[in-house]
Amino acid sequence: MSTFPYDLERIRAFVFDVDGVLSPNVVPVGPDGNPVRMANVKDGYAMQLALRHGYHIAIISGADSPLVARRFELLGIKDVFMKVSHKLPLLKEWAASKGLSAEEIAYAGDDIPDIPCMMFAGLSIAPADASVDAKAAANYISPLAGGAGIAREIIEQTMRSQGEWLNKDTAYGW
Repeated sequence: MSTFPYDLERIRAFVFDVDGVLSPNVVPVGPDGNPVRMANVKDGYAMQLALRHGYHIAIISGADSPLVARRFELLGIKDVFMKVSHKLPLLKEWAASKGLSAEEIAYAGDDIPDIPCMMFAGLSIAPADASVDAKAAANYISPLAGGAGIAREIIEQTMRSQGEWLNKDTAYGW
């Protein structure tokens, strides 16, 4: 049973911000001055499973981190966009290239740069620790903080509602 106030049968694509969504809001800074991000393994499992079931996934981040991009590429995500200052034009272009309507996209964001994308997507999700403004733009506020499994929550509930979660033997491996 879904906790989302949206018909998850419509979702064909998932789009995620990184910092504050797929990684915690607070990140340590490495000796080179670059942020060191954590990744949720359950998020990663759900993302690669969704890809194998034919869902589209994009990462759109303002960050400039080859290591973050590499992590998602290792999961099979080909649409990884880093150092994006204005996300909505890119999201619209990506959706058009995949033949997706706004109603078929779930977008998870946590702060002001994500709001235009959240307003565009059919389903917009904010983590529990998102900014007040991002929460106001969200259709759904997760009980989970950024980095605590939001992608898994969204993907699992969507795939369950569509009868795709753990419905094949291939679900039990990477």
